[in-house]
Amino acid sequence: MPRVVSVFFPTLATDRSIRADPSIPAETPLVVVARSGAKRWLSAVDQNAAKLGLRVGMPAAKAQALVQGLHMVDSDPVADLAALERLTLWALSQYSPVVAIDPPDGIVMDTEGADHLRGGEELMLSGLVNRFRARGLPARAVVADTWGAAFGLARSATTETTVVPVGKTADAVARLPLSSLRFSAETIVSLRTLGFKTVGELAATPRAPLALRFGPEIGRRLDQMFGRVAEPIDPIRCPEIIEVHRAFAEPIGAAETIAKYVSRLVAALCLELQAKGLGVRRTDLIVHRVDNTIQALRAGTAKPVRDVAWLTKILHDRIEKIDPGYGIEKLSLAATMVEPLNDRQIVSSLVEATDVDVTSLVDVLGNRGTHRIYRQAPVASDVPERSVQRISPVADEDGRTWPLTWPRPVRLMDRPELIEVIALLPDHPPVSFVWRGKRRRVKRADGPERIFGEWWLRTSEWTAVRDYFTVEDETGERYWIYRSGDGVDADTGSHRWFIHGTFA
Repeated sequence: MPRVVSVFFPTLATDRSIRADPSIPAETPLVVVARSGAKRWLSAVDQNAAKLGLRVGMPAAKAQALVQGLHMVDSDPVADLAALERLTLWALSQYSPVVAIDPPDGIVMDTEGADHLRGGEELMLSGLVNRFRARGLPARAVVADTWGAAFGLARSATTETTVVPVGKTADAVARLPLSSLRFSAETIVSLRTLGFKTVGELAATPRAPLALRFGPEIGRRLDQMFGRVAEPIDPIRCPEIIEVHRAFAEPIGAAETIAKYVSRLVAALCLELQAKGLGVRRTDLIVHRVDNTIQALRAGTAKPVRDVAWLTKILHDRIEKIDPGYGIEKLSLAATMVEPLNDRQIVSSLVEATDVDVTSLVDVLGNRGTHRIYRQAPVASDVPERSVQRISPVADEDGRTWPLTWPRPVRLMDRPELIEVIALLPDHPPVSFVWRGKRRRVKRADGPERIFGEWWLRTSEWTAVRDYFTVEDETGERYWIYRSGDGVDADTGSHRWFIHGTFA
């Protein structure tokens, strides 16, 4: 079952108009006016105008009479479509191999086989709308089993993201308005005249009378929404994308045959990349089946590569995800993200290799769905929780080291935990402490190691002090604990004790 994401931009035209003309005041209600002969109506409204009761389809003269000082701009469908195309190409490079424009105000993606790279459907949708919001473009995104269901829900939902569980399409769309079925305005008016208000009511009505009066369009749209009829997505392609194809006179379906031709496509793609001095970071395998449906598999790499053997292995590991159905008539392999890559010697019998390349491991884990892969790197800070940061697993460390004279625990807690301690102030280590309801007697201790606050960053840390001790209890367990303050002056800290980490 495919999974389709529909992204709806409710203010695409107005936001593009503001970017095209920065002189438009941000607080002024803005509408986009379309015309056909002498008729003028609102084709888009911004959030300010919507709050005042203006809506798409309202006559422009009526809107102007209702709202004083309304800013009106002429519609530019060509510019709007160009903006939508740019958003679609960006989504193609980031989220899915199968992305298409859904004019006039949306895009559609088939995310089957690609959502695992983003941590699942919920994280994928939230990250998607957050990135659009960061660009100043509000969006609503819905993932469902069909294009029709995702389209209708995206334009009717009140939340930014919606995930429809697999097989729950009928329940999710039953209360949607008729406009979610992508009918013409005349058809919607006629259906409302007959008393229909929701998709559920229309779906429960016998088809024959509707087909006799309106033709096959109503039945086709209902079948597309409920998944009874396939609605393939014709993916957009950028002219700069390097892509190779293989069509078959007779459909193929065996896993061994698919693997053989994938290997040949990888070799052909690497030749194209080598001719242009490029390496691939993201590769899409597009499977065209004889039933006019498309499957896509996306594989990524941590660094640009064009090694035939390695790219073949990455794709072969995912061939089991392909459902050939009644047969595959065409395979396409596209390099949707590339970077410059120059040939260089990486192995020599005269030089002993000292660095361990983890790129292969990162690629395998990433393509299996482990989306949060990182490496720890040091930061120039004496405060323990600020002395480490997450970086890309293949990033250069730029000579950074860990300048520590005292040992540090293997496990550092996200937040220090409060403990009860018996100790002689100001400089003696604890005699015992209670942590998580259990009392532990201290047999050995080392310290204190005094750490001062970073007064150059925060004024609240001008006098802050921590005294750290490494202690060992009667069972041999070792802990890293500290006292907030110097044990004398209350301005240096609360003098409460905390556990901050454990040793191996």
